[in-house]
Amino acid sequence: MTLQQLRYAIEIANSGSMNEAAKRLFVSQPSLSNAIKELESELGITIFERTNRGISISAEGMEFLGYARQIIEQTEFMENRYTGKKRSPVYFSVSTQHYAFVVDAFVRLMKERNVSEYNFSLRETQTYEVIEDVRTLRSDLGILYINESNYKVMNKLFSDGNLKFTPLFNTNPHVYVRAGHPLAAKETLILDDILPFPYITFEQGDNNSLHYSEEMLSFTQIEKNIKVTDRATLTNLLLGTDSYTIGTGIMASELNGNGLVTIPYDSNEVFTVGWITHKDRKPSEIMSSYIELLNDLVASNYFDLNQFLL
Repeated sequence: MTLQQLRYAIEIANSGSMNEAAKRLFVSQPSLSNAIKELESELGITIFERTNRGISISAEGMEFLGYARQIIEQTEFMENRYTGKKRSPVYFSVSTQHYAFVVDAFVRLMKERNVSEYNFSLRETQTYEVIEDVRTLRSDLGILYINESNYKVMNKLFSDGNLKFTPLFNTNPHVYVRAGHPLAAKETLILDDILPFPYITFEQGDNNSLHYSEEMLSFTQIEKNIKVTDRATLTNLLLGTDSYTIGTGIMASELNGNGLVTIPYDSNEVFTVGWITHKDRKPSEIMSSYIELLNDLVASNYFDLNQFLL
């Protein structure tokens, strides 16, 4: 087993494709495939399961990659410390539900990192994909919420995927509307208030279950529904129509003073927003820094719950 083979395996996991990994590593695909087969043969495990649809990481592979990343990171620290050799790019990836505070923390991370080369990834995606990305080690960190309605299903997924959930903050549901909305002046809202208006929710694709819903409340009586896939579209619809959505109650920094207001919804339900990681992956230094930034944002006045984020 060589360090080169470990780097090859990590790059394949990062890219999710043998072809893409070969391009990034500047090696031929047959050479890369043979190197991985030799590694698997030597260790007596299957790291990558090969199908007609591509590759996926096996359960043994996820455990192996956790150790491989630690070895490579420590090797690069030693090379940098004793030989002055330039370190390879820093890799870090986050998958998240559609939360702007996650982006704000990512921006701060980029500004604070004093590295000449990095490969960062930030994926705002569907709930099921957040969990899958972390489970398969595509992402270092996943950010989502759990509540009384979905925690049994979510905890089962976390347990099956060998994932750990760590809370960031608790909140109650809030309704988001434009400043000129007919409901904007109300101090609290109930179901009868919002029923006449269109409800905007995030599309969850093939895994369209109430357990995966990003919106903190689901209503069977709603007759006007709009599905979107990104925050920019949702924001434009909120600003341009009498529609609404429901979220955490924390306003993104770029939306302050931009025509959106939030109103508490009359509900005793508590929602816990937090992050998930793979239990077999030791947090890297950059992951720890990012988590610290998230906690700082939560603890700061930025998250004054008189302001709100989507």
